[in-house]
Amino acid sequence: MTHAVLFMAYGSPNSLDEVEPYFADVRGGRPTTPEAVAELRARYVAIGGRTQLLDIARALAARTEAELGPDHRVHIGMRHWHPYIREAVADILAERPARITALALAPHYSRMSVGAYREALEQALAAHPGPLPPVDVIERWHDSPGFRRLIADRIRAALAGLADVAPVRVVFSAHSLPQRILTWHDPYPDELAESAAAIAELAGLPAGGWELAFQSAGGTREPWLGPDLIDVIARLAGEGWRQILSVPFGFVSEHLEVLYDIDIEAQAAARERGVALRRIAMPDADPAFARVLADLVRSRTVK
Repeated sequence: MTHAVLFMAYGSPNSLDEVEPYFADVRGGRPTTPEAVAELRARYVAIGGRTQLLDIARALAARTEAELGPDHRVHIGMRHWHPYIREAVADILAERPARITALALAPHYSRMSVGAYREALEQALAAHPGPLPPVDVIERWHDSPGFRRLIADRIRAALAGLADVAPVRVVFSAHSLPQRILTWHDPYPDELAESAAAIAELAGLPAGGWELAFQSAGGTREPWLGPDLIDVIARLAGEGWRQILSVPFGFVSEHLEVLYDIDIEAQAAARERGVALRRIAMPDADPAFARVLADLVRSRTVK
């Protein structure tokens, strides 16, 4: 009997032909305009046609499985594209595991984000008749010591590679969410602030040498959490900063929010203002990150 592990990620189209149906899935049936589809498609064109999200997730799963040992099988399920969470659950249950541990590849909890992964998982499990194995969902892991050390190490490595000609402002960022989550007393903003402060301390950043921003806000009319990363870059440039290190610690792999929103959009905003913007290396499928996730699974193993 195996211990099944399910890594859940957002999903990404694997070709330009998949952008429109992928976008429709993200929208959940809400109408889309041809202009919105064209804009999203243009962003994928700008990064080479696709992200490596699925490839990265599969490599990470394989490395985590190797860390956990032969009694574990690590599966990948996506919220908005193939292989869907429901498809991964079907594969898992066909193997008749003794237990299942699931976690979203997102360190900070929000009902709107990680909560949606859990809902998709529960719906997939409910669709299968008969008894189910014990299921444990790891919803929060922003306080993982291994994760924090991993990001701190990347900050130190990136700072070591920057020109020693001007002070460097470190800007942590995570995906923005609608401000209405604050009315739910959602822990997302507090987890981000706590996590950023702990990582900054581990990285040896001076007090006042870093700040937290949000990025990749949706195109809806409702207000979203801020300050936005682009606005922060503009303000820092006006304050005289000439080097900024981007730390997108709300993400763990190179997907559109990193490859376009930071490496293209934010980079252009910085360049226009005479600011050198650099970014840390993402965890992706690094063996060190696989060890972090393996430790999380071990710590929550159902006895």
